[in-house]
Amino acid sequence: MTDSKYFTTTKKGEIFELKAELNSDKKEKKKEAVKKVIASMTVGKDVSALFPDVVNCMQTDNLELKKLVYLYLMNYAKSQPDMAIMAVNTFVKDCEDPNPLIRALAVRTMGCIRVDKITEYLCEPLRKCLKDEDPYVRKTAAVCVAKLHDINAQLVEDQGFLDTLKDLISDSNPMVVANAVAALSEIAESHPNSNLLDLNPQTINKLLTALNECTEWGQIFILDCLANYTPRDDRESQSICERVTPRLSHANSAVVLSAVKVLMKFMEMLPKDLDYYGTLLKKLAPPLVTLLSAEPELQYVALRNINLIVQRRPEIMKHEMKVFFVKYNDPIYVKLEKLDIMIRLASQANIAQVLAELKEYATEVDVDFVRKAVRAIGRCAIKVEQSAERCVSTLLDLIQTKVNYVVQEAIVVIKDIFRKYPNKYESVIATLCENLDSLDEPEARAAMIWIVGEYAERIDNADELLESFLEGFHDESTQVQLQLLTAIVKLFLKKPTETQELVQQVLSLATQDSDNPDLRDRGYIYWRLLSTDPVAAKEVVLAEKPLISEETDLIEPTLLEELICHIGTLASVYHKPPSAFVEGSRGVQHKRLPGSAGSGESVDSPETTSTAGVSDAPPAVIPSQGDLLGDLLNLDLTPTTAGPPPPAPSSGMQLGGMDLLGGGLDSLMGDESEPLGGDLGGTPAIGAGFGAAPAALPASFSAPVSGGLDDLFDLGGGVGMPMGAYSPPKSVWLPAMKAKGLEISGTFARRAGVIQMEMTLTNKAMSVMTDFAIQFNRNSFGLSPAGPLQVLTPLSPNQSIEVALPLNTSGPVMKMDPLNNLQVAVKNNIDVFYFSCQYPISMLFVEDGKMERQIFLATWKDIPNDNESQFQIKDCHLSSDAASNKLQGSNIFTIAKRTVDGQDMLYQSMKLTNGIWVLAELRIQAGNPNYTISLKCRAAEVSQCVFQSYEAVLKN
Repeated sequence: MTDSKYFTTTKKGEIFELKAELNSDKKEKKKEAVKKVIASMTVGKDVSALFPDVVNCMQTDNLELKKLVYLYLMNYAKSQPDMAIMAVNTFVKDCEDPNPLIRALAVRTMGCIRVDKITEYLCEPLRKCLKDEDPYVRKTAAVCVAKLHDINAQLVEDQGFLDTLKDLISDSNPMVVANAVAALSEIAESHPNSNLLDLNPQTINKLLTALNECTEWGQIFILDCLANYTPRDDRESQSICERVTPRLSHANSAVVLSAVKVLMKFMEMLPKDLDYYGTLLKKLAPPLVTLLSAEPELQYVALRNINLIVQRRPEIMKHEMKVFFVKYNDPIYVKLEKLDIMIRLASQANIAQVLAELKEYATEVDVDFVRKAVRAIGRCAIKVEQSAERCVSTLLDLIQTKVNYVVQEAIVVIKDIFRKYPNKYESVIATLCENLDSLDEPEARAAMIWIVGEYAERIDNADELLESFLEGFHDESTQVQLQLLTAIVKLFLKKPTETQELVQQVLSLATQDSDNPDLRDRGYIYWRLLSTDPVAAKEVVLAEKPLISEETDLIEPTLLEELICHIGTLASVYHKPPSAFVEGSRGVQHKRLPGSAGSGESVDSPETTSTAGVSDAPPAVIPSQGDLLGDLLNLDLTPTTAGPPPPAPSSGMQLGGMDLLGGGLDSLMGDESEPLGGDLGGTPAIGAGFGAAPAALPASFSAPVSGGLDDLFDLGGGVGMPMGAYSPPKSVWLPAMKAKGLEISGTFARRAGVIQMEMTLTNKAMSVMTDFAIQFNRNSFGLSPAGPLQVLTPLSPNQSIEVALPLNTSGPVMKMDPLNNLQVAVKNNIDVFYFSCQYPISMLFVEDGKMERQIFLATWKDIPNDNESQFQIKDCHLSSDAASNKLQGSNIFTIAKRTVDGQDMLYQSMKLTNGIWVLAELRIQAGNPNYTISLKCRAAEVSQCVFQSYEAVLKN
């Protein structure tokens, strides 16, 4: 009878019966009882009450019973640590048993009992087992060291187990070597700087010798370890490759991928003109092709890895195109991955074959797959110029099928072909326009609108076509609305007399009737351009567009290098580095391929080739197409006429005084439209009812407060301050993952009256970085660089450099959310990167911010109570004098101090660079760590930021 009977009984009072059976004298009855206990434990019953009785059964020669008791022990030792100590003597005894299976079993169980109290008792038995005569015991003990290290790393180091583990790498038994490598790799991953696996040519030789004889999983451990080694020269690299190559014919796909990883890494060291290099390339293709005959899940993993390999070294698979042709019974995830690889391998030699195949796929029934196939035809046209004409005619044939989703994808793709080959295939526009009514997907509609706008001069009824889209403007998606706005402005610039009404209509819809800030901003920018300088508008809107690159979806080179080092792991399936998906990845190291030999060239990718020759050009921020922040950074919205700066705002100034759109728009809109200042600046002047400010107050106090702070800015400079102002610690503003290897961390400081942006630039990529430049978007206080970003020397890989950028407050102004947000663009020879950071508002407190007592009193009374905000500063243990001194270092000046009922009240003032005054009352009660602060300011929006600065200064 099978053991399933143990899982069927559910008697009451069973624990009591089991207790009696466990203490029986008969061995068979004991074994039956332990089996019942394990069965109950497996189905989730609590049998921890039987712990002492089960432990008593350990004293037996029966291996099966011992295994069952050890299983129980592993499960309950954590909840019963005091009881588990009873089992220690048996472990010690079992580690000296003549039977190696029992010795190994004892060591294995010891490693699985994760109880601190017990670990110290297990060191001696483990030390003996590491030097056991039987290799089975030694290999088990090696893994136990890794488990023990996870529980108590210090103990393992103190007991010298790591040195013993290193000695096991020279063991005569290959399985012991493999387990020792696995254990050391595991420990090294959690302690990346420990240098445990000190790999040298002698150790590598031992590992390669063991590689041929150990089990398949042992081979994987050894190959993964080899992949972390960097050979001294190309000769050693070739020698290792020759000894690893036989693993490519292994039956286990994990061994094959691990071997491919080692070879891909070491090939970087081989000169390209070496005969062996060509031989190795040929040897890599067959094992990868063989992986594609496995079940679909394995195929998918293989395809994801091949995708990386093909991006790095397309020559490996260039003759294997046929194996990536889709089979009718492939699951969709395999089909899509094969399609992707086909495009990567497409070349002039095989394009006819690929196109015929893709055209076939476009008639399939699976909608997702058909869409991808149509898109793939477009990618072929962009990648292989000679095939473009054939691709376009294939796409036109597909449009003639009138299948809705095929037509829509084809139009999206043709738009990209027009971008790549301007003025070449415009003859097809008429065919596209015939299908205008059938388009219902945003991307297809946007593509069609772009085509009509871009080639408006060739389409007789372009205005009618665009007008038909305008009828349901508010029902369209943002993508379509933005495209329609741009297309109609293009049309207007090409045919101004016929389309004036149309452009007025779309600008009105975009700016006045839309809630979308992106659309509104673009509408205002076009409106201002058209009304002030149509010639400039033409240059901006109808500028020649850069050709799109042949591969837009290639993985960024430094990330690709890291993923190649992780072939055969989850990272290679996700196409993300381990740090992106391993939680708490303290041990995840960023791996890189070694530098190439010979000429130093690596496989050119569009990213690397496109930046060649850039270094001669002067550094300037070049935003990516369609990037809103980029648009803002590069469009100068000041009037074109040169002249003195605008006067400081006066009390009578209306909100629209800073009219961003000029007066020229009124004529475009007709007389009945309102001035647009109100739209941009927010609500009309709220502060009109504040009453007159005291005569001695700064001029900016008498200015009305708008919805933003724009009308309060008079953008003055600072004077000079004592050192000791609070500066927050540096934080990472731009992680290397998002900036192709450039990491920027920084902070803000005010030194001797000058605001400084202090940054650390770190190059975590493989290539040198040069030509740095920086630009800020408009912000609440007009912060802008006072000079260029001074990075005098090229930034080499793994190098960091400290940069201090002085700032002034005379830049363009726009209210941000939050108020102290700063959007920054940094450019180097690789690309332009955008990030945002927040500056402490205390950087803007000027040195002449101390108000006269009488003026303070009058101003405090004059500011409405609605503008008063109250905050709590918790856990602060400073006396009032210490707090006052600390705050004065950051230009927060104490004007008076009163003590009422044991409570100190500090009355303080500070003045921002733009002339805004902030008044404060800070209450400090002796013995109470919680302070209360009341802030009054005519621009109430500032109060929250000022409170944050108070908190930061007092607590640091």
